[in-house]
Amino acid sequence: MTGHSDTAVLDDPVGESLRGSHAHLARGLGHAVTYSRPFATFSAVSPTADAAEWADLAELLGHGRVADMFSCPVLPPPEWEEVFTLEGRQMVWPDGARPDHPRTAPGSDVVELGPEDVPEMLELVERTQPGPFRPRTHELGTYLGIREKDTLVAMAGERLRPPGWTEISAVCTAPEARGRGHAARLVCALAARVLDRRERPFLHVAEANTGALALYERLGFRTRAQVTFRGFRIP
Repeated sequence: MTGHSDTAVLDDPVGESLRGSHAHLARGLGHAVTYSRPFATFSAVSPTADAAEWADLAELLGHGRVADMFSCPVLPPPEWEEVFTLEGRQMVWPDGARPDHPRTAPGSDVVELGPEDVPEMLELVERTQPGPFRPRTHELGTYLGIREKDTLVAMAGERLRPPGWTEISAVCTAPEARGRGHAARLVCALAARVLDRRERPFLHVAEANTGALALYERLGFRTRAQVTFRGFRIP
């Protein structure tokens, strides 16, 4: 599978995405880049960012706004106020493997979601809190869902796209529909699509989300790195 051994790009998945596959969704100044606000909250700087580069990012985002630095390995100037910190891990699909297709509840079919489904997607995100999701996040890649009685009860999709890789994200299930294998089925369906493009799936998960960690390990994902997600308010 071409390019799958290059895991170095996963050290900066936001920057690699914004300077590559998602460049058309980016705003940049110097070496600082960020997603246009309707699509995602994430920003990135170079691994050796100096004060001038952080100043460029501040100008891009604006005074008082929060810079969502995802798993950025470098820290901003000390006057930037840290507003959140979350420990997590980055997990990757094993090279050369294919996903199983777990069974799910009868009558619940996987469907591809589009612009007309955004209100339901945003409502499901609000109920389940899988992580940042904006009104046009679904345009970052393919999003799949499962409906029960015409109601969207589970979804997952593609987010970051560093070269050779696709991140699976926004995996969520409504409380009343949990325990039916929906998340497993959606993740496997997405992983199969990613692999068919000769790319490799990866994902991020909060360390405290032990249920999700167990699911992803059961499906075959393996931990590549511990990461810390941080946000800073620009002075």
